[in-house]
Amino acid sequence: MLGRTANGVFWMARYLERAENTARLLDAGFRMALTRDVLTAEAEWRSVILTVGQTAGFEAVHGQAYTGDKVWNFLLRDKANPGSVLAMLEGARTNARSVRTALTREVWEAVNESWMLLSEWLARPVKEAVLGQVLAAVRRQMTLVRGAMDGTMLRNEIHNFTRMGTFIERADNTARILDVKYYVLLPSIAWVGSSLDNVQWESVLRSVAGDRAYRWLNAGAMDPRGIAQFLILDQRFPRSLHFCIDKLRSNLRGLAHEYGHETGAHELLRGLGTQFHDATIESIVEHGLHEFITEFIACNQQVAQAIERDYRFYA
Repeated sequence: MLGRTANGVFWMARYLERAENTARLLDAGFRMALTRDVLTAEAEWRSVILTVGQTAGFEAVHGQAYTGDKVWNFLLRDKANPGSVLAMLEGARTNARSVRTALTREVWEAVNESWMLLSEWLARPVKEAVLGQVLAAVRRQMTLVRGAMDGTMLRNEIHNFTRMGTFIERADNTARILDVKYYVLLPSIAWVGSSLDNVQWESVLRSVAGDRAYRWLNAGAMDPRGIAQFLILDQRFPRSLHFCIDKLRSNLRGLAHEYGHETGAHELLRGLGTQFHDATIESIVEHGLHEFITEFIACNQQVAQAIERDYRFYA
C-alpha cells in the first residue's frame, strides 16, 4: 500500500473526528453559558477555546472578547482559523478525494455530501437561534460517514489506518477536556462538590456523549473521581482513553499481520497499553491527574508520529 494512500485515509479520519469533537465541545459550552451570568459565561467560552488549543489564534483575531458568537463562529467557520470545523471538513474532503479509489462509493459520497451540506450552513455567520441546528448537523453528518465506513469498508489495511486516525484524535480530545476541567473550569477549590461543580462535570460528560452511559452505570451519582475513572479507564465506553488505546492496538496488530512485521509504533503502544492495564484511578490521582494526562497526550502524539514515520506516509 502506498504511503500517500495511508496518509490520505488516516488524515481524512482525523479531520472528521476533530470536526465532530469541536461541535460536541461547542454544544456543551453553549448549554453551560445559557445558565450563567455574563462573566461566568465568558469563562466557559474561554475554556472551550483553551481545550482545543487555539487561545493564541483566537486572541490574535478577537483579543480578550470571549463572547459566545465570537467563539462559536471562530471555531465553526472563521477562514483565519485552520482548526475550524469548516477547515477540518475541507481537509477531510481533500484527503478523501485524493484516495477516492481506496474508499467505497458510500464513504466518498458521505464525506462529499457532508462537506457540501455543512459548508452551505457555514457560509454565513451562525446566529444563536440556529447554533443548535448547526452543531446537530455536524454530529449527524459525521455519524453518517462513520456508519458508511463501518458498513461498507473491507477490513484491511485501509480500514486499519482509518480507524487509527479516528482513535488517535478521539483520545487526544478526551484527555484535553479532562485536563481543562480540572485546572480551568472550577473558579476555586471551594466549589468542589458544589452544584456548580456537578453541572460542570455533567457538561464534560455531555461533550463526549457519555452522560447517559455514566448515569446508567453509576445510578445517577455525580462523583469527580468516578467520572475521571469512567473517561480514563472504562474499557466499555468508546471515548475513554483505555478504549481508544485498545482499538489502536488491535488495528496496529492488523497491520503487523498484513505486512508480516512490527514497527516502533507497536512498541510504543504496547508500553502505553500495559500502563493502562496496570493503572487504577487511585494510582493516577496519587501520581497527579494533570501529570498523567500531560504524559498521555505527549505519548499519544508520539504514537501518531511513529505511525506516519514507520508506514512512510509521505513516500
